[in-house]
Amino acid sequence: MSRIPEAYEVSDGAGVTIPAQYAESWEDGFGVRGWKLDLPGRGADVIAATPYTGERIPTSVFVHDIVDHHLCGFALSGYVDEAGALIQLAERTGSDPVADFVQIIDEDLLPGLFESDDWRELLPDSLVAEVEAAPDARSGMARLRELWGDGVLRALWIAGFVETGWGLAARAREAWERHGLDYARRAATARALQRLFERVDATVLDQGWSRARGVFRVAPAGVGFCFEEPAAGRGEYLPVTDD
Repeated sequence: MSRIPEAYEVSDGAGVTIPAQYAESWEDGFGVRGWKLDLPGRGADVIAATPYTGERIPTSVFVHDIVDHHLCGFALSGYVDEAGALIQLAERTGSDPVADFVQIIDEDLLPGLFESDDWRELLPDSLVAEVEAAPDARSGMARLRELWGDGVLRALWIAGFVETGWGLAARAREAWERHGLDYARRAATARALQRLFERVDATVLDQGWSRARGVFRVAPAGVGFCFEEPAAGRGEYLPVTDD
């Protein structure tokens, strides 16, 4: 890695810096290797990420957290914020968000294992009242499943996610543009961040570092990363291109 060019380090008022931390094994109950954004609103359910992209989407979960969550003004935890971020992901990649919504629904919502109180915003008021009338969320959701069946409830949850996420699209654009970034170039910015993230992650592996931290910077013309520990000042810059 080379040092970030001086012209990149001097801000023209556009762009944003995003701190991140790396651990070869996080002491968070998951114990996996990878990176986490060091941001307010990073809940305990945020798992460390590597540059792995999966099969459906050409960018990693870590890039999703930057591009579709943070830069769009969405927290990293919470069902409403996830709804908004997944709609942004779908729009910039052409992917279908339903599979991600269904995973959340089947793992958290149908069993009544709510991670945040904003689940209420995704269901009709009459069903929310049914759940709240029960002794606890698990028994409330169990009762709804007996009454309506998983298929109907899953469809209602999906509809709630899509409607909520779609309704937050204008807010996401405004947040992106407040950073001085071009909303229309989100996909290109995400691709550049993915390439950069791959290089940064390869550096910690090549160096054998067990811990590291640094700062990503996203600006209209390019993206960069500068290590703060253990190799302060070491970094790299990549331009945002439309290829």
